Amino acid sequence: RSFARIHRANLIAQGIVPLTFADEADYERVEQGDQWRIPGIRATVAAGGTELEGPVRLELRLAAREREILLAGGLVAHARAV
Repeated sequence: RSFARIHRANLIAQGIVPLTFADEADYERVEQGDQWRIPGIRATVAAGGTELEGPVRLELRLAAREREILLAGGLVAHARAV
């Protein structure tokens, strides 16, 4: 568990949106090298959205500060802006 928590924090610090599968069964449908387009991800992050619909449903759970960091482009950019 602690690795997952640290990994998630590192993703956010780098400006990478930490998406998870809404349905764990979808994990089996995904293959290495798959490329996805996720339209409106920035608007979803800004609005505090929690679920993205598509062929594979994804979840996004963010605290307000995490949302600010992502919208700034990562922790360094966020720190510069403050």
